[in-house]
Amino acid sequence: MSIGLFRGTVSVEPHSKEWETTAQQTIGQLKNILRASAVDIQHIGSTSIVSICAKPIIDIVIGVNDFNEILALNDKLEEKGFLFRGQDHPEQYLYVCGRDNFITHHIHVVLYDSDYWNDYVNMRDYLNSHSDDAKAYSELKMSLAEKYAEDRITYTNMKGDFIGEILAKARKWRIGK
Repeated sequence: MSIGLFRGTVSVEPHSKEWETTAQQTIGQLKNILRASAVDIQHIGSTSIVSICAKPIIDIVIGVNDFNEILALNDKLEEKGFLFRGQDHPEQYLYVCGRDNFITHHIHVVLYDSDYWNDYVNMRDYLNSHSDDAKAYSELKMSLAEKYAEDRITYTNMKGDFIGEILAKARKWRIGK
């Protein structure tokens, strides 16, 4: 099993323990670079959900109190292979790892305890605790990956409604814990 995909393509694979190992190694690297600039760093996304298939790209979220502290470290991050891509969403910065158009990691930088932070963590934790919803999400991802193997934008957009439903459940679940 490998890690990474060419930009714009979609392929999903069964869960791999390698993803967690790679994520933890990457988190260690980031902690060494960012030190106190990062409040917390977590493995998120489908590769962090043990019972589902996923695109073999490791997603990590970095929670910060101040974006400028991270942006000031862009040169150090780039030296270590974390390439700055700018804002992929308002109030969120993206870094990637990989070579040329082959991407292995997405590193999302958000304000700690913001809606973005909480949604990332809540969705991961909810799906790891609710196997029926995790299975449904995995099946949706497999179906969409077959249809949109060369169209990542459509693949992502077609998951939007389901993700919205899961996030609503995850928020209620988190409050009820």
